[in-house]
Amino acid sequence: MSFLIGLAAGAFGGLIGVGGGVVMIPLMVRGFKFSQHQGHGTSLTALVFTGLAGALTYGRKGAVDILAALLLAVSAMVTARFGALYAHALPEWRLKRAFGLFLIFIALLLLSKPYLPFLGQSVGSWGKNLVLLGVGMITGLFSGMMGIGGGSIMVVAMVLLVGFSQHTAQGSALLAMVPAGAVGAYTHWRLGNVVVRVLPGLIAGIILGTYGGSSLALHLSEPHLRLAFSGMLILLGLQDIRGAAQKRLALVEEAKAAKQIE
Repeated sequence: MSFLIGLAAGAFGGLIGVGGGVVMIPLMVRGFKFSQHQGHGTSLTALVFTGLAGALTYGRKGAVDILAALLLAVSAMVTARFGALYAHALPEWRLKRAFGLFLIFIALLLLSKPYLPFLGQSVGSWGKNLVLLGVGMITGLFSGMMGIGGGSIMVVAMVLLVGFSQHTAQGSALLAMVPAGAVGAYTHWRLGNVVVRVLPGLIAGIILGTYGGSSLALHLSEPHLRLAFSGMLILLGLQDIRGAAQKRLALVEEAKAAKQIE
C-alpha cells in the first residue's frame, strides 16, 4: 500500500511541481491510521525524493532555474526547523484545518494570475532575488509545519511575483524543496513523527510516479497546468477543513462524555 501511495503522490507532485504531500498526508492518515503529526513528518521525509526525481526530469528540458532554486532553498533551510517545532505543539485538528485553508488560499492566488500580470514585471533582478529569499523563509516555515515540500508556495510566488513560466517555476520549486524538506524532516524525525517502516515503499513509488508526472507536465500548456494545480489544491483543502471539523466535533463529544462519567 505504501508503494501505491508513493506512486500517487509522486505522479501528482511531478505533474503539479510540488512535493506531493497534499496527496500523501491524507492517504497515510486514512490508510495507515497515522496521526496528523505522523503523516506530516513521514511525508516530509519521503518528499525529498520527489524533489530530486522531479528536478532531474524538468532539468533535462531546461525548465529549472538553478539560482532561484538556490536562493529559495538556502532561506527555507533556516526556518524549516521552527515550522516543524510549531506543528508538533499544535492540536491535531488545528493543524489539519490550517493545512486546508492554506491550500485553498494559494490556489486562489494562482488562479488570479491572468488578472495580475504586472506583479512579475515590477521588480528588477536584485528585487527578484530578495523576493525569492523572503519566499524561501516563508516556505521553510510552512514546509516544516505542514509536512509538505513547500513547492506550492514557491510555484505561486515565482509565477506571480517573479514572472516565471509555470513550467520553470515547478521545476525550480522541486529542486529547492530538497534541502529545505530535509531540514524539516530531520526535526520531525527527532520528535518521533516519522514512521520509518513505510518509507521504502513510499520512496520507490515516489521516484516512479514523479518521473511520469513530470514528463506529462512538460507536454501540457501553461494555462491547463495552472488550472490543474489550482483545482486539485482547492479540492484537497476542502477535504481537510471538513476532516478538521469532524475531528474537533469528536473531541467535544468525548469531553462531554467524560464529564458525564465524572
